[in-house]
Amino acid sequence: MATWLITGCSTGLGRALAQAVLTHGHNAVVTARNVSTVQDIADAFPGTALALPLDVTDRAQISSVVKQAQERFGGIDVLVNNAGYGYRAAVEEADDADIRQLFDTNVFGAVDLIKAVLPDMRANRSGSILNISSIGARLKPAGSGYYAATKAALEGISGSLRKELHPLGINVTVIEPGAFRTDFAGRSLTQSATAIEDYAETAGKRRKENDTVHGTQPGDPAKAAEAILAIVDSPNPPSLAVLGQDAWDAFAAVADAELTELEEWKDLSVSTEIED
Repeated sequence: MATWLITGCSTGLGRALAQAVLTHGHNAVVTARNVSTVQDIADAFPGTALALPLDVTDRAQISSVVKQAQERFGGIDVLVNNAGYGYRAAVEEADDADIRQLFDTNVFGAVDLIKAVLPDMRANRSGSILNISSIGARLKPAGSGYYAATKAALEGISGSLRKELHPLGINVTVIEPGAFRTDFAGRSLTQSATAIEDYAETAGKRRKENDTVHGTQPGDPAKAAEAILAIVDSPNPPSLAVLGQDAWDAFAAVADAELTELEEWKDLSVSTEIED
C-alpha cells in the first residue's frame, strides 16, 4: 500500500485518479482549492482517504497538507502534480497579471510541492513524482503560447530532477495527455480579456467562444488513471508518457517534422565550428 498526494482532484483526471488509487487499495490525500468538491471521495473511503483544501500557490497550505499527510499515513510515496488550468490568448493579447498567475499555478506550485515532499523521499530512498503536462507543450498551438510555456517549463524541470533523483531511488515521470473528457476546455479554461482582430484567424480560433471541443474529447479519464497507476507500479517507469491516440499521433508528427527541419539546416548548423 502506497500513499499518494494528488492535487487538483475536484474534476477530470485528478478526480478519476484519486478514485482509482483508492479503489486499488492505496491511501490518498485528495486535494482541491474547495475541499467540499472532494469530500465525497473521502467519505467513500474513510480509512484510506484524507480530503484537504489546497491552493498550490499558497506555500503555507502546501506545508500544512504535507504535514497532515505524514501524520495520518506516515509519509508520501507518490506525488501527482495535477492542479493547473488552461489559458488562451495571443502572446500580445495576454495580461501580465494573468501570465504570472498561470506560471505561479502551473509551474511554481508544482515546484513548491516537489520541494515539500523531497526531504522524506530522499530519507527513504524511494518515491515517485508525476508531473501532469500536456501535448500542448509539444504542439505549441497559436493562442496557447503561455500555457504551452508553463508545461514546457515543468517538463524542463522534470528532466533535470529525474537525473538528480534517480541515483536516490526516486522516479520522476512527465505525463502528456491529449484531449480527455474533462473540464479542461470548460470551467478550467481561461483567456485574455482583450482580443485583437489581427489574430482572429490564428489565436482567435481557440478562444472559448469559438471552441467546439468541450464534451467531445476522445480520452477517457478513468483509463488515463489506470495508465498512471501502471506507470507507478512499473519497475522501469518512463521519463515521459504520452496518453491518448491523438497525443501519440501528434507527438510522432512533431518529432518527424523537427527531425526533417534539423536535417535540412544541418550544413548551416555545423558550419559554426572553429576551424583549426
